[in-house]
Amino acid sequence: PSPAAPPEVAAAAPDERKGKEPEREKLPPIVSAGAGAAAGLDRGSKGQISTFSSFISTVNQKKEAAENRSSPTHLAFPNIKNVRDLPPICLDVRQKQRVSIDALPSEMKAPVLSESVLPNQSKTMKDFQEDMEKVKSSGDWKAVHDFYLTTFDSFPELNAAFKKDATASFNTIEDSGINAKFVNAVYDALLNTPQDIQKTVLKGIINSLLREWKGPRTKDDLRAYFILLQNPQFSNTSTYVIYAHLLRQIAALVEADHHFLVHWLKKLSQKRFKQLVERLLQFISLRLFPAKPEEFPPITKCSWWIPSASKVLALLNTANSLVHPPLIPYTDFYNSTLDHIDLMEEYHTWQSFGNSHRFSFCQYPFVISIAAKKIIIQRDSEQQMISIARQSLVDKVSRRQRPDMNMLFLNMKVRRTHLVSDSLDELTRKRADLKKKLKVTFVGEAGLDMGGLTKEWFLLLTRQIFHPDYGMFTYHKDSHCHWFSSFKCDNYSEFRLVGILMGLAVYNSITLDIRFPPCCYKKLLSPPIIPSDQNIPVGICSVTTDDLCQIMPLSFDNCWSAENSW
Repeated sequence: PSPAAPPEVAAAAPDERKGKEPEREKLPPIVSAGAGAAAGLDRGSKGQISTFSSFISTVNQKKEAAENRSSPTHLAFPNIKNVRDLPPICLDVRQKQRVSIDALPSEMKAPVLSESVLPNQSKTMKDFQEDMEKVKSSGDWKAVHDFYLTTFDSFPELNAAFKKDATASFNTIEDSGINAKFVNAVYDALLNTPQDIQKTVLKGIINSLLREWKGPRTKDDLRAYFILLQNPQFSNTSTYVIYAHLLRQIAALVEADHHFLVHWLKKLSQKRFKQLVERLLQFISLRLFPAKPEEFPPITKCSWWIPSASKVLALLNTANSLVHPPLIPYTDFYNSTLDHIDLMEEYHTWQSFGNSHRFSFCQYPFVISIAAKKIIIQRDSEQQMISIARQSLVDKVSRRQRPDMNMLFLNMKVRRTHLVSDSLDELTRKRADLKKKLKVTFVGEAGLDMGGLTKEWFLLLTRQIFHPDYGMFTYHKDSHCHWFSSFKCDNYSEFRLVGILMGLAVYNSITLDIRFPPCCYKKLLSPPIIPSDQNIPVGICSVTTDDLCQIMPLSFDNCWSAENSW
């Protein structure tokens, strides 16, 4: 739960908003303990916007600028000391939040947020485009400069400029009420404007973020975050300090606010959506492996950068999963840079602290590539094998019994003529040893299993079990996958053998030539997060006609044609 907001924050809400709706959850108050978290902002960055450091220090010396907004060249900070006192994003991502974000149902209803009174903004998209055309002939950027200066100066100005109707209330979670074409036109033109205009926009964003940190969130605030997140300037490393603070504020929003953002993000075009994902992945990669380390604040003073970006990336991943078909392939969320970090350290951090105390990329598996996940699983299996074998040895010695090398392995002795029945009996009797390294011996045959006999056992066993004549599974040529046979089975324990067999194959890094339809893996991944309570059922999910079509597409098409003709 978020700490209670200070009294002055609650008093800052407009009187007319009281009584219309329950008071929303407040963001964390500004505390001095977060001084190190904002070190990135006061340090500034070299390159295109290297003047920000001197800019902030100048404003720090002139506190009266916060009260004087008559001059457009001054930023209005509520209290410039708060630049160093912004509360840091927590270093962890709560399991409760992560599960709710990753498994967010499309029909999720978020509470309706309030609409605030906006300033007048008469500039339309047509007016803006006309101003840009005039620049080509006259070279005078004043009108364009004034538009950017005013629009990005505050959250209300952003809403006044880009809302479809400044007076209308948008009470559906699906509609942001933003003129997306106007936003795209303004951002597309921004990168082609002079440097002073681009710096004006970034200064306005700083001003907005500092001012809007306090107080309860309205739907207009969420619109402003949604608009600022799409700013193409954040592709430049010189803007990363500002970008990090924007991501931190978005990540720190309450869960209901994230629901709004998720449903708005899924409405973006494929091009814009992919740009957001690539920008965040680049931000994480360059923070991990900066080309110029002096360009960013020390990692110890901005440890919240990567957790904030990962949380926002999770919102995009959830939005992508709510669209059918997805806006971009799930592989576009993979961050190949993570293949070069200490993956096992990340994994052990996640295993030791879960999702509560320390950040780990394992909290966000959608960014970890298949190759990286394979490495994690393999090494974890090897370490478990060693640990289980060591424990067996210690138990044996503690009972003053003579150690035996065979006790360190899962020893399978099977006859080729009774392969399935012997394997089933061995696995049933030795369930306590399933996590030891597998070692197979064929009765009556000399040979030491160095891995070859294990692979042969898997090959022969799967070939026999999945053969259509065996009666457990059938193979559909049209979908190129196995499915359960319609014949009545006399021994359902053999299906349990198949499950154990697949688990052993993964555990021992053996690849099986088995093709199941996607609905099988859909059940395996339900729920997406393994519950801590062992009594909670898993594998419960709804199966639709689309799943049936994936198994038998030709039969499904024939039935559909027959039904239509009838």
